[in-house]
Amino acid sequence: MAVALMSCFTGRKINKKVAMTGEITITGKVLPIGGLKEKLLAAKRHGIEKVLVPAKNEKDLRNLPKYVKNALEIVYVSQFEEVIDHTLLD
Repeated sequence: MAVALMSCFTGRKINKKVAMTGEITITGKVLPIGGLKEKLLAAKRHGIEKVLVPAKNEKDLRNLPKYVKNALEIVYVSQFEEVIDHTLLD
């Protein structure tokens, strides 16, 4: 929702090939989430090219199959500003 609001405020479109998961605090910190493996499998299945993942979830990718890791560009983010850089088009 936060990215959608930023898109509305700035008039910039959102990149349809980027998916993201996580929660943000009022100060813009990206919080870790659960169920990451399932979310990444779904992203691959739906043709997503890049996925933004909370940096604190990096350890959860150890069990992810290589065919999923190789199919996705996984970007670790810790602040909302990083999310905006990867999601909004110029």
